[in-house]
Amino acid sequence: MVTKIQKWGNSQGLRLPKQILTEAQLMVGDDVDVSTSDGLIIITAAKPVRVRRSLQDLISKIPKGYRPTETDWGTPVGNEVW
Repeated sequence: MVTKIQKWGNSQGLRLPKQILTEAQLMVGDDVDVSTSDGLIIITAAKPVRVRRSLQDLISKIPKGYRPTETDWGTPVGNEVW
């Protein structure tokens, strides 16, 4: 596939088609690591920040005896209805 490096403000950018992102298992907003080697630009997925966890896994991390408390958000400001 041939694409073009374009100027965006004070930076340069490269548009990647959706098919390329899908094949690389990347999504818009994902972090990538960009490096060079022997004149090649190498783009690799950064270590994922978002990790899929089950609800049971998340619940298991709540400390025993934890009791949530009510939070006072103060008086309404503007058109909020409480």
